[in-house]
Amino acid sequence: MNAINRRSLLLAGLGTAAAGTLAACSASSSGGSADAAAPKLVPVAGAAVAAAERRRKHTGRTRSVALTAAPAELDLGGRTVSSWAFDGRLPGAALRMTAGDTLAATVTNKLPAPTTVHWHGVALRNDMDGVPGLTQPAVAKGDSFTYRFTADRPGTYWYHPHVGVQLDRGLYGTLVVEDPHEPLSYDDEWLVVLDDWLDGVGGATPDAVLAELTKGMGGTGHGGGTKKKSGGGHDMDGMKGMGGTRPLSGSMGGSGSHMLMGATSRLLGGDAGDVKYPYHLVNGRLPTAPDSYRGRPGARVRLRIVNAGADTAYRVALGGHRMKVTHTDGFPVEPAAVDALLLGPGERYDALVTLGDGVFPLTALAEGKGGGGMALVRTGSGAAPSATVRPKELDGRLLTADRLRAAADVRLKAAAPDRTVRIALTGSMAKYDWSLDGRRYDSGNPLAGALTVRQGERVRLEFANRSDMWHPMHLHGHTFALAGASGSAGQGPRKDTVIVLPGQTVRAEFDAINPGRWMVHCHNAYHGEAGMMGVLGYLA
Repeated sequence: MNAINRRSLLLAGLGTAAAGTLAACSASSSGGSADAAAPKLVPVAGAAVAAAERRRKHTGRTRSVALTAAPAELDLGGRTVSSWAFDGRLPGAALRMTAGDTLAATVTNKLPAPTTVHWHGVALRNDMDGVPGLTQPAVAKGDSFTYRFTADRPGTYWYHPHVGVQLDRGLYGTLVVEDPHEPLSYDDEWLVVLDDWLDGVGGATPDAVLAELTKGMGGTGHGGGTKKKSGGGHDMDGMKGMGGTRPLSGSMGGSGSHMLMGATSRLLGGDAGDVKYPYHLVNGRLPTAPDSYRGRPGARVRLRIVNAGADTAYRVALGGHRMKVTHTDGFPVEPAAVDALLLGPGERYDALVTLGDGVFPLTALAEGKGGGGMALVRTGSGAAPSATVRPKELDGRLLTADRLRAAADVRLKAAAPDRTVRIALTGSMAKYDWSLDGRRYDSGNPLAGALTVRQGERVRLEFANRSDMWHPMHLHGHTFALAGASGSAGQGPRKDTVIVLPGQTVRAEFDAINPGRWMVHCHNAYHGEAGMMGVLGYLA
């Protein structure tokens, strides 16, 4: 039985279980399946979690929203595809609340499969985190579930499922938590959501792509340590064309295959990704029929950029403009003037731009893959640029997270780590056995091999990439501070998702002040579902 069917059966069982079943498991010493080696962890809905929720700053206001997950016909801009989406929209509704408000989001499942919603980047109460089998039963077909939590940190966040590879459908949207004392001065905002798309194109589905990938590639060498890596500079062939439809040479399995070969990027340390996508979207639209932002010359606009893709890193630039980066993953940084940004799946950046007069392309280059997405900024007359335009800013000053410094008011206080948690990123494309520390996540026994911390500790994470592929690593329920050259968190930016390149180790620190059982995983949807996930839990 393949991994897709096995997980579907498990989640179907969870989704129809009584609500008390998970609560009973959570209150036990191990949670999940019985495992003598499982540590005794804080339950997901116990007293420690409730106490942490009370400590958050509350306004007393509740923002109530309804989201319906259902099959949908989605118009990408002249191309209609069958997929799944929230309320038939792509992206889903842009949700807004003020820091300290409580969000009450009722999710109704009209899909043919169980689902959940994860609130990516939000430090919320553990039982609202949306991880099936760990923090809640999956929401069964025909059922509803209300996520209720307080978000007390302003920032740019987003929401998506945490079941199988549902992330690679249309089930995602943005969540903006506004600062009631916003220190930035600007005239308007523009939400920019990037996505790699294949669902419904030529009969493709993410589940079928996962099934193809999990067969592995044997001796082909992709990600398995035998393929020659790219040389100096960026892979120029992978940058040609912005239409998103050019096939890459060397792709496996014939014309119907979505297994990617021959795509490399020096920025990403070699292989650019696993999946060949026919389209790349900005705000749900193809570059041949782009989304447009309309403004006036001289206006100062705040861009909130989200990479909702499953397998693709995007290099983003606004033609004719420089960007002043102000935030990453919701947290402020010392402003940095740049020409382009690199975002891995799950990452977000906020940036300010002062608009020129004319029509300008906002280009999201699919790093190393060929093609990309595009949207337009219109402040005056002029013809729209070609869908394949490649503004010079893409080759200008490029920002990666390690070059940023946290703003003074969000820096971690200097402290020696109480605990160091080392996580090896393991596996290969050859066997598609992605894992943490050589252990593939077992959704039937999620606490097997759980990493542990204690309330109040300063924790140092060390992500050591032992594989030949880059991995965007995400920690639920917390933000960490990237370490500087000295190895301490110091002035590094606060993030919840970070790219770890092949052969490199990324060090980060966080304070353990949000008790519960939290996922730590690769945000490449296919790597995570293949097994590169684990649990970081607070000891009881």
